[in-house]
Amino acid sequence: MLQRILDYAHHLLSGSVEEGDWVVDGTAGNGYDTVFLSKLVGETGHVLSFDIQEQAIYNTDEKLAEHESTNVSLILDSHDRLDTYLPSEDTVLGGAIFNLGYLPGSDKQVITKSTSTIPAVQSILKHLKQRGILILVVYYGHEGGEEEKTELLKYVSKLDQKQYNVLRYGFINQKNNPPFIVAVEKK
Repeated sequence: MLQRILDYAHHLLSGSVEEGDWVVDGTAGNGYDTVFLSKLVGETGHVLSFDIQEQAIYNTDEKLAEHESTNVSLILDSHDRLDTYLPSEDTVLGGAIFNLGYLPGSDKQVITKSTSTIPAVQSILKHLKQRGILILVVYYGHEGGEEEKTELLKYVSKLDQKQYNVLRYGFINQKNNPPFIVAVEKK
């Protein structure tokens, strides 16, 4: 059976992230990925969860409280400032996930943009462990989404195949700009 987009994203992360790892949720949103990552890394790991919207941080904090997760730092800042929040420049990341687009149920004018997403991706890849994985869930059916999708695909398509495997996973027979995954695995 083919897995739905978010289920497949979590499946890939489960194969990369280990207990004790540091990981990143680049777009906290409503907290589902942050909670998922929190469970994967366990009590000895840590999640850095970013969002530029206070509502997303609040939503994620509420979700974490429901699950009694205490291994997360919620960061009200852009994901392209990741390096500022790592404990050291030598910190190794087990994995990361971004849901690109806008916060469901919020202002659709506040969106992720390639100008911050690509620098964030570059930072993640610099810190990603060998066999670690970065997941980008690309929602692009909104104003500005096509530009981010195009720039992101251009960037990941040029990653050195000797250093990275890059996968695109999505359903091509769905209407209305269905989301897809870009998964980048560090060799």
